[in-house]
Amino acid sequence: MYGIVNKAIEGLVTTNFGEEKWEKILEESGVDHDVFSTNEIYDDKITFDLAIAASEVLGISVSDVLIAFGKYWVLTTAKKHYGSLMETGGETLKEFFVNLPNFHSRVMLLYPNIQPPEFDVEYIGESEMKLKYFSQREGLTDFVHGLILGLGEAFDIEVETHLIQGRKDGLPYDEFSVKW
Repeated sequence: MYGIVNKAIEGLVTTNFGEEKWEKILEESGVDHDVFSTNEIYDDKITFDLAIAASEVLGISVSDVLIAFGKYWVLTTAKKHYGSLMETGGETLKEFFVNLPNFHSRVMLLYPNIQPPEFDVEYIGESEMKLKYFSQREGLTDFVHGLILGLGEAFDIEVETHLIQGRKDGLPYDEFSVKW
């Protein structure tokens, strides 16, 4: 993953828990990078090691770490680094999900070696959909859950989401129910 991902984990921790907790997480994770370069590619294992260490140091589940990180990504990292892209994504949550493939195409211009996920949206009604998340990476289901919740906050809408089925069931994707 690009360094921006690890820098965002650092931002989540330092903003909410302080610099000392981040230093402890680095130590516990065994990651020997004091600084992450936004545009440099790092092994995915580093990101997962940081999430596991954050869970241990902060005393919360890895699931809760990844959900919080997903929300932080939308509400802080994406606004800071992709603000104009976020704004062109749509004026409503529904419009944003419709335009999600275009968003990732534009992000690929900034990060040419990115391996973006793919999303398939099926609308069930005016305020309900099924969202399929396809990725080459495993272990990010809770992160996507957090992204969905973060998008709800970004659009000032209360969102309910849960995993319907997914990789744990042998599928090549995770499928979420999303209601607002």
